[in-house]
Amino acid sequence: MRARIYQPTKTAMQSGTAKTHSWVLEFAPASAREVDPLMGWTSSSDMQSQVRLRFETKEAAIEYARENNITADVQEPKKRRANIRPGGYGENFATGRRGAWTH
Repeated sequence: MRARIYQPTKTAMQSGTAKTHSWVLEFAPASAREVDPLMGWTSSSDMQSQVRLRFETKEAAIEYARENNITADVQEPKKRRANIRPGGYGENFATGRRGAWTH
């Protein structure tokens, strides 16, 4: 059984970092998906691919995988860039703005 342990990134619909602090253990698919000829739905006989376990820390996820004989690959999260300018979009419409506002 193979799995990967990772820290989820924020989605494109999020402006904050909610639900990105936990670690996830997700099993790799053991069999390929099949297309149902009548309905066109995809299905698989692999039930482990539906399981996603959440942990508070990376160490807890690794320990769980070790105790249950799961071969796990750990993916470290990429750090966010720190060069976001202060003020942001709202600064363009500030009353104390130095320059003239133009289109």
